Amino acid sequence: MSTLRILFLGDIVGEPGRKAVTEQLPILKQEEALDFIIVNGENSAGGKGITPKIAIDLLRAGAAVITTGDHVWDQKEIVDYFPTEPRLLRPLNYPPGTPGNGSVVLETAKGRVAVMQLQGRSFIQPPLENPYLAAEAEAARLRADGVGPIIVDYHAETTSEKIAMGRLLDGKVSAVLGTHTHVQTADDTIFPGGTGYLTDAGMCGPEESILGRNIESVLWRFKSSMPTRFPIAKGPVRLCGAIMEVDPASGTCLSIRRVSRLVPEKSPEEAASA
Repeated sequence: MSTLRILFLGDIVGEPGRKAVTEQLPILKQEEALDFIIVNGENSAGGKGITPKIAIDLLRAGAAVITTGDHVWDQKEIVDYFPTEPRLLRPLNYPPGTPGNGSVVLETAKGRVAVMQLQGRSFIQPPLENPYLAAEAEAARLRADGVGPIIVDYHAETTSEKIAMGRLLDGKVSAVLGTHTHVQTADDTIFPGGTGYLTDAGMCGPEESILGRNIESVLWRFKSSMPTRFPIAKGPVRLCGAIMEVDPASGTCLSIRRVSRLVPEKSPEEAASA
C-alpha cells in the first residue's frame, strides 16, 4: 500500500483566511495528491471561534477534520453543534462531560486515521487538565485499537510545551503539530522514534498583518496600553501548514515539510464572478 499523504493547515483567521482555504483545498489536494486534510478553524469566525456554517463549508471544501483551541466556545451556537459533528474537535483535556470530542478516527481508502487535539496550560485560558497525561493515555488507547496514523494538534503558547509534547509522543503517534502562535517555525523534523514534528504550523491569514489583525490597531494597543478592537486585516493571504507522508500500517512519519503559499487577493470583478 502506498503512503498516506496528509495536509495540516494552521489557524484560519477570519473571512480572508477561510475564503482562501476553501478555495485552495481542492487545488492543493490535486497538486499534492493528498489523502487526508486537517485544518485548525478556531479563529475562522471573525478571529474568534467557529460557527456551524463555517465548519460545514470547510468540510465541504475538503477538510476531513477541523481542530480548534482556546477560542472554541466564542461563538455560542457551536456548543449545540459539537455533538452532531464528530469531525469537529475541541481540546481532549477538557473535563468529562464537555460537549464534543478531543479525538476522532476516520476511515479512508488507505485505512483508519486518527486526529487528536490538545491545549497547553502556560499563558493560555482556560486552564485545562494535564495535556501530557491525556495525550499519552489517548495515544495508547488508539494504538491498542489498531490505529496506525495518529496526528496531534497541540494548541499551546510556549515552544517548550510543544517540543515536550513532541518528545513525549515520539514513537507513539505519527506527528505532533503546534498551533496558536500564528507564526510558522522552521523546525520541521522527524524525531528518532518516527514522529514528525513542527513547533507551529503558522496561520492561514492576511500576509500584511500582525497575527492576522490590522497592523495599526495592534500597534496602537502596544503604544497606548489602552483596550481596542483588533479588526481582521485585508489583502493577500498566506496559507501555512505542513504535508506529511505516513506509513498507513505502522503510523511512522516518513517525511514532513512545511507549506507556505501566498494567495493573491481577488479583484472586485473576480470576487463577483466567483
